[in-house]
Order: sequence, then structure tokens, then C-alpha cells
Amino acid sequence: MVKVTIYGEQYEVAKGTSLQEIAKQYGECDKGEIVLAYQNGHLCELHRKVNEDAELVFVSTTDKVGFSSYKRSMILMMMKAFRDVLKERGTTGRIRVLFSLSKGLYCELESKGASVSQELLKEVEARMKELCEADMSIEKSTYKSHDLMKRFEAQGRTDKVQLFRYRRASNANVYRLDDFEDYYYGFMVPSTGYLRYFELHTYEDGFVLQMPERKEPSVVPAFNPQHKLFQVLKQSDDWGVMLKVDTVGGLNDAIAGGNINDLMLVQEALQEGNIAAIARQIQAQDKKVILIAGPSSSGKTSFSHRLSIQLRALGLSPHPIALDNYFVDREKTPRDADGNYDFECLEAVDVAQFNEDMARLLGGEEIQMPTFNFLIGKREYRGNTLKLEESDVLVIEGIHGLNPKMSAGLPDESKFKVYISALTQLNVDEHNRIATTDGRLIRRIVRDARTRGNSAQRTIAMWDSVRRGEEQNIFPFQEEADVMFNSALIYELSVIKPYVEPLLFAIPRDSSEYQEAKRLLKFLDYFLGVSSENIPNNSILREFVGGSCFPV
Repeated sequence: MVKVTIYGEQYEVAKGTSLQEIAKQYGECDKGEIVLAYQNGHLCELHRKVNEDAELVFVSTTDKVGFSSYKRSMILMMMKAFRDVLKERGTTGRIRVLFSLSKGLYCELESKGASVSQELLKEVEARMKELCEADMSIEKSTYKSHDLMKRFEAQGRTDKVQLFRYRRASNANVYRLDDFEDYYYGFMVPSTGYLRYFELHTYEDGFVLQMPERKEPSVVPAFNPQHKLFQVLKQSDDWGVMLKVDTVGGLNDAIAGGNINDLMLVQEALQEGNIAAIARQIQAQDKKVILIAGPSSSGKTSFSHRLSIQLRALGLSPHPIALDNYFVDREKTPRDADGNYDFECLEAVDVAQFNEDMARLLGGEEIQMPTFNFLIGKREYRGNTLKLEESDVLVIEGIHGLNPKMSAGLPDESKFKVYISALTQLNVDEHNRIATTDGRLIRRIVRDARTRGNSAQRTIAMWDSVRRGEEQNIFPFQEEADVMFNSALIYELSVIKPYVEPLLFAIPRDSSEYQEAKRLLKFLDYFLGVSSENIPNNSILREFVGGSCFPV
């Protein structure tokens, strides 16, 4: 027998008992289902057996890491179901998992003998339910990386071959479901019986695998198409395919082949073309108030400067205005449930004063412009005045820019709304996507360390609070934008890697942020590093790594 300690209670179990068996007998969670466990501080899959005394902490689908394992495992089951259904139809196909959409994942099928239809998805969904009811084990096997590359090469899976060509690790794990195997980075649930909640929906040229949200892991939310978001994400994927850099392996090929500088210039040119097109729309529609909003680390400041340059090239005179300068004085700032200042909520901004000032500007008056002093937490007036001429436009940037309440006092016909986010356009391979939030978190870690002296540990500790603010104040309004702009760059994670890795390695092993740092370091290990010296000084990435020609 061995002793296991679970939330302070000690139990005796037979040596060799699996974590899954222990979880079923002693595990408790308010919502969700236990899918992983920490054994003496190390994250483990539930297949792991206990052979010595251990302290256990169970992880459910309400936890970030547990929910990720659920989604990852669901992709594996979907791939198996698609292969089985296509095989019955006498054909084969290739699924690409592209990006998040409407609480699910947008995917595309490439097949000579089949196309996405409601009938096909019903068959696949039925097969997924069969696999779930059969509660089939998801088995893990370890191979030499070189042998695994040969194995995938024989299967014609070039995305995996590209990826493993640059793997430093000697060994790699493959997950098998019956006769179907695939590579995934990150742990999986023990069996298909855990994967009960999902739906498939046709959308555009592909389909969406709809799954629950972490806060309600047993409820599949309604499918609400996000057409504008889809268009900008699809454009980014098409760019990656056009440049032959839609996966990390493709990016590493470009770096190893000496083509990274050309790739940087092409990507920057594609972004600049989009910014110029937005400026032309603003001019053609004779808009006076440009409202720019987006989540943390999306590059709003650099974008607003680059958009202003394009507007000037069209003969307009842009005036940048930061909504941060309309913060209420610190003592009037609302507090969140933990008693901390909630700078993300709308009430942290003096909405009434902002609307009064902008309305007076549009009416031809001259006004005093505020500056918020972050050191003392007060709004100040330092003699800066503004009066609009005929060719002048206001370029207003802040997280609440798209919220109708923020500009309720201004005429709708004067507004042009831009939503900006760093929407990851690169995936690890065809079945392992890179979360947009990971790219933004990595950006913020680097910028916070460089401009605010914050440690990576502090930035990670704050990230959940930042994300909650985004969910409440930004994402609900993104489809109301006139245009969306993707600020992510295909090459950026290779450039930012040398900046962020030392910061992540500095996080203490015994801290609660260590596991997230370890996950990000493992993820960054897929990328070859690149110097930042050839990045243009007006690049959005310069806002984070430094060297921007703009005041950021």
C-alpha cells in the first residue's frame, strides 16, 4: 500500500493504482470532470500509476489546463470519426484545424471524393457519439523523434515531418485511438467516454466543431456565426498558405533556408496594404471619428500611428486621442470582487466628459485636452488645446472604443469603428492550433518587462483578470466594427522567443505561475529563433520588443 494526500486528507491505496481510479473514488469537483492531476507538483495524465507516497491535486475541465486537454482530445476523436466515415464512403481526406470561431474551432476538409455537407457532418457526429459511448482508451506511445518523422513521412503527413525536422527532443509522444494515431502537444483525457459534449455545424467552405466553454463544461453553446471575424481570420490563413508558412514547420523552413528577411518584408507589406485600404474607406465615407479597440497587447497604439500616416497620405489631418486620458481619478475607480481597482470596466472612464468634449469638437469649438497622470492617479489639464479644421479627423484608441455607450453622445454617421487583435495565423501543424491568447500573453510579458519592469510571474498572475475584462468589455462588441485588423505577424514568435524565454525561466518552480511558464517554454521550443535587427522600425512588433519609431 502507498499513502496519497488529497486536499489535506490521507488515504491508503494499493501500489500501482492509476490516478484515474483514485480520482473516481476520492476526487471531488464542483463543476466539470476530473481529467488530469498534479502528482507531487507535476502535471500528469490519469493513466499514470501511483507507486510511492504522493500528494495529489486533481484538475477538472473548469481549469484552464484541463479544459485544453478536453479540446485537444476532442480533435483526436473527431479526426478518427472523419477517417472512419470517409473510409466507409470509399475515399480519404485531410482535415485542417484552423482557428477559433463562435466558441468552437473552424476546420476545413480537403478531399477529392467528399465535400463538407450537413449529411456528412451528421454521419461524423454519429460516429463521434459511438466512439464516446464505447469509452475507448486514448493510448500514449513514445518514439524516437527521428523514427516518428519517418513514420509520418510514410503516411504522407508533411506538416508533421516539417515540424519534427527541427525538434531538439530525442523522444516524442503519439496518441492512438483504436487504429488512428496523431501527434499533439499537451496532455489528453484518458478515454473517449470523457468527450460527451460537442456539435458539428457547416459554415462557409468548412465546418465548426462546437464545444463547451470552460465556465460551463457540460453545455454546448449555440452556434453564432461571426462573419467579420471569420473573414479576417480566413484572409490571414490564405496569406500563410500563399507564403507557404501556415505551420511552424513552414516558418522554420523559411528561417533555415535563409528566407526570413524576405518573409518579414512581405508580411509587413501585406499588413500595410490592409491599413491603407482602411484609410481609403474612412476618406471615402467622410468619417470624422475613428474608434479603435481591441484586447490587451493587440498593438492598438502602433496601429493608430500607422493608420494616421496613411490618412495623412490621403490629405487628412488625424489627431490621436487615447481614451486612457479620460480615466476617472484613482479614488473614483471601481473595484473588482477581490477589492482591486478595476481599470478594465467602462465606469473607470469618464464617459460623460469624453462625449461632451468630442461633441464640442465636432461642433467646431476649441477644447482643453486632458492628460491622465498615472503616477498620482489624476486627470490633468496642461494647456493642450484642440480645434478641428475641415480635413481633421479624430483617431480615438482604447479598449471601450466599440462599446456604444462610450460614444453614445456622438452622431453614428460620424463614426468609423476598427477592431484590432493579434489573431494567430500560424498553427503548430494541421491539428495543433496556436491560441491567440498565447501570442498576446507572450507579447505582454515582453513589453511589461521592458516598459514597466514587471516580472513574467506578475504578468501571468494578472492575465486571468485581464482576460475576464476582455470577455466583458471588448469581445461582445467586436462584430459591430466596420473593419477588423489582424496585427499578428507570421514570423513574430520566432523573433520574440529570445526575449521571452529568459523571463519565463526566471519564474520560481514553487510559484503558482510556474506551470504556465513551463507550458509556454515547451511551446516556444518548436520555433527557431530569429534576430529582431531587420524588423522595420514601424512594425507593430516593435511596440513590444522595442525600437519603434512611434511614441509607444
